[in-house]
Amino acid sequence: MNELKEYFFHRQLFSLNWKIIKHLNSIPKNQINEEQKQVLYYLKRNLISVFPYNFTKKYKCKRLEILKDKSNNLNYIVENGKRLYFRRDWKKNYIKNCYPVLQIEQDIESPHRYLTEDYNVNTGDVVLDIGAAEGNFSLSIIEKAAKIYIFEADSMWLEALESTFSPWKSKVEIINKFVSNIDDEKNCTIDNFFKNNKIDFIKMDVEGSELDVLKGSKNLLEKVEKIKLAVCTYHRQNDAKDINALLTQHNFITEFSKGYMIFYYNHLEAPFIRKAILRAKKDRI
Repeated sequence: MNELKEYFFHRQLFSLNWKIIKHLNSIPKNQINEEQKQVLYYLKRNLISVFPYNFTKKYKCKRLEILKDKSNNLNYIVENGKRLYFRRDWKKNYIKNCYPVLQIEQDIESPHRYLTEDYNVNTGDVVLDIGAAEGNFSLSIIEKAAKIYIFEADSMWLEALESTFSPWKSKVEIINKFVSNIDDEKNCTIDNFFKNNKIDFIKMDVEGSELDVLKGSKNLLEKVEKIKLAVCTYHRQNDAKDINALLTQHNFITEFSKGYMIFYYNHLEAPFIRKAILRAKKDRI
């Protein structure tokens, strides 16, 4: 049964590949942009990929050393001299398949990259990592940040997150809740959780619930004078347009990351390719 499902899944991917090629080929030459041309070039020469770019291929060959912490029996890898732990039910083979995706997402050429040289977390910032999962984003900026609030609703990640950030307990708080537009036992809003507390940077990856998080941040978005956001916009068909519209209404300056993703785990409609990260900032002087 699994082989049959895999067969039909691959057939769907081949079909989607040609739909995207057909769609991009239909764009008049004087209207297609360079980023669309790059995706078209890739798809004509490669199998469809969530990240339709050649830079991804370098991660298929990289050797990955997965270590075991005998004190807690959790697997981890060493990332820039720091330990990144994985949830207890993730075996080594699964980590070998998943970790390269994390590397691809944050590659300098990736459309999913949160930060750039010019758009970064500053020393002393208070950071919200909403939808942390492994916590690799927070780990990458741990030395810079003065305080990090990690929100992860999946309790299976808590043990790993606590192990990863144990050297920085004094400035990392892990909250096992959904961030949303309601406040109850399992959910919280940014407006209610933080009220008048300082926030400098928000990273948000919540599987398509980004708009709900922003709606639960109305007071913050209206009143804050200086803040940066990096928000995922590829989970749902209209997220890029809707999230950009909401933030510009609150006087944010916005810019999308370069390139596109083909998020084929979700139902895709034309134009099929989606903008991945919206970087938004407000800096009233």
